[in-house]
Amino acid sequence: MSISRDINSDDVDDNEYLMHTYKPWDVTFVRGVGSYLYDDNGNEYLDFLSGIAVTTLGHANKRVVDAITNQVSRLSHVSNLFGNELAGKTAKLIDLLIGGGKVQAGGQVFFANSGAEANECAIKLVRKFMLDRFVVLSAWGSFHGRTLATLHATGQPEKHEPFQPLPDGFNHVSYNDYSELLKLMNGKVGAVFLEPIQGENGVIVPDRGYLKEVEKLCRKYDALLIVDEIQTGLGRTGSWFSFQDEDISPDIVTIAKALGNGMPIGCCWAKKEVASAFKPGDHGSTFGGQPLALSAALATLDELIALEAPKRAKELGEILKSKLQEIDGVKAIRGKGLLIAVEIDGDYANNVYKKALENGLVVNAVRPNAIRLEPPLTISADEIEEGVKRLDLAIKLAHEEVVVA
Repeated sequence: MSISRDINSDDVDDNEYLMHTYKPWDVTFVRGVGSYLYDDNGNEYLDFLSGIAVTTLGHANKRVVDAITNQVSRLSHVSNLFGNELAGKTAKLIDLLIGGGKVQAGGQVFFANSGAEANECAIKLVRKFMLDRFVVLSAWGSFHGRTLATLHATGQPEKHEPFQPLPDGFNHVSYNDYSELLKLMNGKVGAVFLEPIQGENGVIVPDRGYLKEVEKLCRKYDALLIVDEIQTGLGRTGSWFSFQDEDISPDIVTIAKALGNGMPIGCCWAKKEVASAFKPGDHGSTFGGQPLALSAALATLDELIALEAPKRAKELGEILKSKLQEIDGVKAIRGKGLLIAVEIDGDYANNVYKKALENGLVVNAVRPNAIRLEPPLTISADEIEEGVKRLDLAIKLAHEEVVVA
């Protein structure tokens, strides 16, 4: 039997061969350079989303490209039955950044392929370390992943319903509500699992001191504190990790998105005492921590350090906020560093997204009345100004349509 390799030979839309887990795409991007993306028609777009906080160094960063190219020509994969020369180095650098970039934090790292897998590792580690105290408390409005366990940790009931029954051992509390958390703390709770800023829920920043009080409560009840830094970590919010801004010491930290600047990689860091609960065979991943992904991660981390990423994010974030305040129709601006939500004066954010795309700007409607902005940390002040102009126009055009309707 001969098989034709001419995949362009029929009239069926290629995308019909994909599971319909996503809405039809408005644009197909084929190339990216720095802060810009280009579609299959040659149109240029200013990227204010970074693949949802992934391409933190912009598209086609030379240091990362060179590292990947060199590594794939030498060795891309050997499995975790054998060692590779990059795993320990990358883990040590992550541990240093967990310590604020000044001292080693003294933890250990498991490498995975995504944020969901990093969080799955964290949940399994809680169960192994805490034994019968397996209940995890997370927050309403949170997002921790799409595996069955991380989906239940995610505080969005509408995402739960199609996949019931979900695994036991998860309860939810209102975010930024210490008193509600206090009521649910008991001898069965193994961990509290929080994002330091809720990204998908509209970039919700908790009150100053909330995370510190949560940490104290965990210590009082001998529960673990897990901080999901998948979207907030690696400099985006003005600190290497957002929890550092609150001067807390979590037991477990999960990282992904920006870690590979587009290469699929995530990791779960834990204090050595907690990490020691895992023994050989307890957890694993075929592709987790393979040389190709680690080459991207190590180059990304080196580049972020050279860039002084937290300082840059903080400075550029202030510029972005000041420009956004000049836009008519903006009710509020939330966030830290270059993780920003723009709240508008009505539920037409999806129209703003569409108008922005038509005018060459990539943003995300994260709520009916809020737009999420996560430009690369390498973006320039001039590019910020241009992006805000395009967003201003998009809000005006979208608002006009709402008024006419």
